[in-house]
Amino acid sequence: MRAIRNLTLLLALIAPAAFADSQYLVEMILVRQNAVPAITSQFAPENWSDGAAPIAQYDVHKPILDSEVERLNTNSQYTVLLHKAWQQSVGSGVSKVAISDGQEQFGHFPIEGNLSLSEARFINVEASFWVNQFDGNGAVVQSEQFRQGNSNVKNAELTYLDGGHLALLLKIRKAGASASTAPDPALMEQ
Repeated sequence: MRAIRNLTLLLALIAPAAFADSQYLVEMILVRQNAVPAITSQFAPENWSDGAAPIAQYDVHKPILDSEVERLNTNSQYTVLLHKAWQQSVGSGVSKVAISDGQEQFGHFPIEGNLSLSEARFINVEASFWVNQFDGNGAVVQSEQFRQGNSNVKNAELTYLDGGHLALLLKIRKAGASASTAPDPALMEQ
């Protein structure tokens, strides 16, 4: 009986550490696919951030997918709209951040949205973004919406989410892990 009580106490002390959040480095590239006709949607909602906090300045990181951005910029089929990198705490519960770019006008930005991540066997991603056009007074007159999810995102793998005329490239890797996913060729020969 004493052994069961001690085992229960030991498990209670160790279990929370097993479910602790992990730190991930997230990098995203939002692109417009120029060959696909733009689909305008309802205006971005007033609560576009959906309660998510913006990325803290100390969590912002230098992007590493510059070669991918360069290739997209030289291809007339794509227009890079946004390229950001940051660190985010991710666990089994949903971790959501609000992302915006450009000058705010009446609570809206030229690009605004949120990215939700949660950790299971793979990384679950839910992305919702709006690309807004403003009139001369700063009011939103047109929005393009991107909404996509993927529950099979693998650690450190470049993932493409196709939303029609808008698309998202994501690379999510555990903090401290190598930026490259390619195995060492010498290890492959063994």
